[in-house]
Amino acid sequence: MTRMLERAFEEAARLAPADQDALAQWLLEELKSERRWSELLEGSGDFLAHLADEAIKVHRKGRSEPLEAHLN
Repeated sequence: MTRMLERAFEEAARLAPADQDALAQWLLEELKSERRWSELLEGSGDFLAHLADEAIKVHRKGRSEPLEAHLN
């Protein structure tokens, strides 16, 4: 464990038990979410490359619009 993480846990240990539980729940959910995103992105390379190829084809055919056109 890094020193910074040890320090964070030392600070968290000073919180009231209910706040410690809330922090722990939040941290566990964040870690789970990060793992899920990593898994999704890891397996999406081919699909994202396909989407990029399609976008380039659409742009070369003159059927794309600047993003600014949709922001107003």
